Amino acid sequence: MEPLRPVRRTLLRDRAYASIRDAIVTGRIEPGAVVRDADLAERLGLSRAPVREAFSRLVDEGLLESKPQSYTRVTPVVAADVRDAAAVVGAMHELATRVAVPRLTGVDVLAMRAANERFATAVSVGDVDGALAADDALHDVLVRVAANRAAAATITRHTPLVRRLERQRFGEGGSCRSAGLHEQLIDACAAGDVDDAVRVTAEIWRSLAELADDD
Repeated sequence: MEPLRPVRRTLLRDRAYASIRDAIVTGRIEPGAVVRDADLAERLGLSRAPVREAFSRLVDEGLLESKPQSYTRVTPVVAADVRDAAAVVGAMHELATRVAVPRLTGVDVLAMRAANERFATAVSVGDVDGALAADDALHDVLVRVAANRAAAATITRHTPLVRRLERQRFGEGGSCRSAGLHEQLIDACAAGDVDDAVRVTAEIWRSLAELADDD
């Protein structure tokens, strides 16, 4: 496994969680790898307590599996789990879009367009990290404006399962989501067309569920 970056000693539990989650999602800690709290605590420059708390949260979210007194390891990428997660995340994004579109300002729409430009550029050069970061930034505008904390928390919890499969597919020569769909979404948002924006959002997340069907 590649080294993980040490974290600052603030919000240790959350930082340990984010560091380990990101390492799993990006594949730096591979499916099936056994993880030990003492090892990761040392690599992150932390005590074992926040790492154990992070493990518990990651088990709950489906990225780790644990057998008491035996092992804790990274879960495999399971198509059914990805489909379930994509369905839930997609539904929350549809809800956020429906609420957010009437509230969007011109600045919000410009932020979405800028994110999609970064997305298209990243896709064109095969920058998966950049593409997914830009994709998150685009959709996060709608989630932020909707201001539904329950929806945002659900998206945060379940998106990593989907991202893991996306990264795996891209690594196998697949392609990122279409910037064209993003353009359709942004145009609908700019026009204040709630129904069309929700329709495109559903299409975007349906395409992610279909990634799992390719297994």
